[in-house]
Amino acid sequence: MSKMTMIQALRSAMDVMLGRDENVVVFGEDVGYFGGVFRCTEGLQAKYGRQRVFDSPIAEGGIVGTAIGMAAYGLRPVVELQFADYFYPASDQIVSEAARLRYRSAGDFTAPIVIRMPCGGGIYGGQTHSQSPEALFTHVCGLRTVMPSNPYDAKGLLIAAIECDDPVIFLEPKRIYPGPFDGHHDQPMVPWSAHPASEVPEGHYTVPLDSARVVRAGDDLTVLTYGTMVYVAEAAARETGVDAEVIDLRSLWPLDLPAIVASVEKTGRCVVLHEATRTSGFGAELAALVQEHCFYHLEAPIERVAGWDTPYPHALEWSYFPGPARVAQAYRKVMTS
Repeated sequence: MSKMTMIQALRSAMDVMLGRDENVVVFGEDVGYFGGVFRCTEGLQAKYGRQRVFDSPIAEGGIVGTAIGMAAYGLRPVVELQFADYFYPASDQIVSEAARLRYRSAGDFTAPIVIRMPCGGGIYGGQTHSQSPEALFTHVCGLRTVMPSNPYDAKGLLIAAIECDDPVIFLEPKRIYPGPFDGHHDQPMVPWSAHPASEVPEGHYTVPLDSARVVRAGDDLTVLTYGTMVYVAEAAARETGVDAEVIDLRSLWPLDLPAIVASVEKTGRCVVLHEATRTSGFGAELAALVQEHCFYHLEAPIERVAGWDTPYPHALEWSYFPGPARVAQAYRKVMTS
């Protein structure tokens, strides 16, 4: 076991799989010689060579299209788009080709590709470096959508994603690359070395792609969340004294519905929390599923806390970012309804 940051854990996952499977290739924007804009692939080209870890043009559609062709011929490409905000030029390749390949070929071909994308805000990136587009991917049949919240899960989920025969959208909340962030931007950051989830095995292991994790057990209400918001949910529980059960979904689709149902049936109350835009965000699907499967156990209406229905602002970053104060308000509302 080693203590790792999210970046180190992701790099370790790719290192393990490049060494384990000669069909794994890593490529994308600046991932080779430069080691990635966030240094997630640093040193991999020097170790495995330019045929297995290499740079591509800044052309997201070309990157994903090339990966699909490679996958159809037996390779397992792991590609990086520098920011999730820039996947849109590749959306036709992702939706019309990668997601449909198994279905349209009646199982003769698969698209075992992983598309890694840093996502989310909290870094003063403004509207073009802060988006959380996960709901756009969960809507597409044939895609798996994953978002880890800690180094241990990041490595295990990425290895599982690389080994999966389906295309996997692997979203990485960049605000927590160096450490868990609870939304208090005016306080010193806690490094991953101080968190138990930074203990990561150095070799091969997997975290099941469709499994949620109870981060904090509680009896008062259930919080359904993922990514950076896991730590915001925990902070709000500490600050309000509400005994919240925080569930980190990890895999957004396919979803661990039994874990959600079991928790909401126990607590009788539910708060859905994500950083992405509220309208048609993934929280709407979560709220619908809870209402559908847990209606007779609910003691209060489901509350949603999310980003506002605006482009992500630069100057008003912390008004947009769902911080502990907004989450705490939702907790109190659910408890008094």
